[in-house]
Amino acid sequence: MRGARATPRKGDALLGLTREIPPGNMGTRIRQSPYFEATQRQGCHSYTVYNHMYLPNYYDDLVKEYWKIVNEVALWDVSVERIVEITGLDAFRFTNLLTPRNLSKCKVGQCKYVVITDGKGGIINDPVLLRLEENRLWLALADSDVLLWAKGLAVYADMRLDIREADVYPLQVQGPQSKGVVQNLFGEAVLRLAYYEFMEAEVNGIPVIVARTGWTGEVGYEIYLRDSRRGLELWEAVLVAGQPYNIAPTGPSDIRRIEAGILNYGADMTLENNPYEVGLDWMVDFQPEADFIGKEALKRIAAEGVKRKLVGVEIAGEPLGLSQYRWPVRSKGRLIGQVTSAVYSPRLEKNIGYALVPIEYADLGTQLTVEPPTGEITATVVPRPFIDPKKEIPKA
Repeated sequence: MRGARATPRKGDALLGLTREIPPGNMGTRIRQSPYFEATQRQGCHSYTVYNHMYLPNYYDDLVKEYWKIVNEVALWDVSVERIVEITGLDAFRFTNLLTPRNLSKCKVGQCKYVVITDGKGGIINDPVLLRLEENRLWLALADSDVLLWAKGLAVYADMRLDIREADVYPLQVQGPQSKGVVQNLFGEAVLRLAYYEFMEAEVNGIPVIVARTGWTGEVGYEIYLRDSRRGLELWEAVLVAGQPYNIAPTGPSDIRRIEAGILNYGADMTLENNPYEVGLDWMVDFQPEADFIGKEALKRIAAEGVKRKLVGVEIAGEPLGLSQYRWPVRSKGRLIGQVTSAVYSPRLEKNIGYALVPIEYADLGTQLTVEPPTGEITATVVPRPFIDPKKEIPKA
């Protein structure tokens, strides 16, 4: 395939990245997005598999892509955020069962970041929810099979529902120049969107939804394609609109999302974690009228307290590549936890990341030892997010 193979570049070995889709990973079981051909044309060098679909990892040096997002604007194919659509007379009531977040104030045209929990309070997924109509909702998913979970619950819910995977494929336009790009595409109306609001729109007759959301901590938008046959047209339209702002395709930036305190499901939290452990307890609402899966378990956890916590860490030493596995965390030689994500921040000029540790090691300033491939080094527990804790940048 065009673009699937390329000459290795400086830094690839450090980052542990591949520049090709291994032949064993190919086949119809793993889906291609409507933009896949465009990502090949643009020279994408690495893909991973996410929600049973190819996700472009990167096109250029990861640090260069990071600065593109921080200083200009980047385009991502994030069709892997598969969309579960819930409709029917009881759709809103059913959706409230899935999440401990209070959705009573979620109006049509708004988005909410939510967690979906199981009966023990474990996190199944952390999607962005969009309320298109009173009883039509989308869940833009992280990497896990929420469609099957929701369908299984619906069998026993005795509600009037239809649950399906929608024919919807998002792109992200991220970075400080993203407002100019979407203004060129959709006109002045799009600039009136507040953070976590969306609107219906068209691009050259292509139906989309535009949301002021993203995975960067920068100003950004997601454009949800509603006709998979027209993916290449939409991709080209975005690139044309972005030419005055030097837009370029990149992969999702782990550097920027770690700086912003954004978690990656499957890495920083899994089904074995609850919202209290990973700092998402602000989404748990025990109002009397609320009923959701895991409510009693989360009440118990809230009352008893957690035994471990996901903390921010600064890691000493030379710049480290993006962690490819969970690094051991020790205290006085004893294994106590794991680094779930870590990377070097060019802007902070520090190695930063998250570590899951026992609660007695979660206090700010606690000294730990971590073990990346380069050997043992010191880490210090620090506040997270590392940059812009009040989210003033994306709200600007």
